Amino acid sequence: MPNIKSAVKRVRTQSDRRAHNNAIKSAMRSAVKTFETKLENKDVEGAKQALQEANKRIDKAADKGIIHKNAVARQKSRLAKKLNEVSA
Repeated sequence: MPNIKSAVKRVRTQSDRRAHNNAIKSAMRSAVKTFETKLENKDVEGAKQALQEANKRIDKAADKGIIHKNAVARQKSRLAKKLNEVSA
């Protein structure tokens, strides 16, 4: 544990930010898993709604700098591709 006041504050701030970032990532992953579950159950309409939610969560994570914009594009593309394969 640091002795300097500013270093103590940085440790506390980093801990708070890490918890916040993990919550956003967890919500993003949960939305993606919900989408994939609906696809496995052949619920195309539900999957379309879940895809919108997953895209929203992924975009929010990118806006906050939690995941890279290229990773966002890759994930969204893969999810859309999975939906198109099932619905076509």
